[in-house]
Amino acid sequence: MFKGIIRKADILLAGVLILTGVAASLWISQFDTSGSRVIIKTDGKVYGSYSISEDRTVTVKQGKKTNTVRIHNGEVSVTHASCHNQVCVKHKAIHTTGESIICLPNKMVVQIQGKGGDEYDAISS
Repeated sequence: MFKGIIRKADILLAGVLILTGVAASLWISQFDTSGSRVIIKTDGKVYGSYSISEDRTVTVKQGKKTNTVRIHNGEVSVTHASCHNQVCVKHKAIHTTGESIICLPNKMVVQIQGKGGDEYDAISS
């Protein structure tokens, strides 16, 4: 049925593309993308900067709005928020450079920065 449609060159091309994809994935995974700093911003201004390797709980207060950010075992999560939708609380814990958790109602952003700050990401550095 497919005898006239698929040729040996098509199979060879598919194999080369698969091997190239696997090789690229392995090469990219060799970069150290684990973050070193947690930056918390409220209303566009830096609220605090913390080491990701030091366990702590930070309560972010802005007027009547509060968020609780937990740094534990190299991961960061939001454990409490005074907003209604709780999207930031349901978000998975983050640990890689460039990842972020955002609470739109409370205007809070939690972001992971690498060793060199956020000037470059793992691909462009």
